[in-house]
Amino acid sequence: MSSGVYVGNANKDGASDRGWILGHFKPLDDPRHSGDVEIKWGTHPSGDKRTAWVTGEERTGLLVLISGRFRMEFPGRSVLLQEQGDYVLWGHGVDHSWTAEQDSVVMTVRWPSIPGYRAPEPR
Repeated sequence: MSSGVYVGNANKDGASDRGWILGHFKPLDDPRHSGDVEIKWGTHPSGDKRTAWVTGEERTGLLVLISGRFRMEFPGRSVLLQEQGDYVLWGHGVDHSWTAEQDSVVMTVRWPSIPGYRAPEPR
């Protein structure tokens, strides 16, 4: 790091935080620390799914498909992302979950960056 500039690799940098590369959970002296936004580079093998639904959401979320086939689930609605660049946006109070229908890479942006909502560790 130099002068507040950080250069990295999303796959490597996210390995210790389940793909999350920017947010409140990074050390205060790290340029990737932010209370405003969180960013995740998610690589998911086919069949991977969130271990529990997110409920009581207090953030806005945006998920963009980089590659693969990825399904987002919302109460009463299922959204399939299958073309590079497909995205879905959801707001405060919207419960959600997801499943990778094929090997997938997605980028998720959430704001603001606040503690909570961490799914249990996979067994």
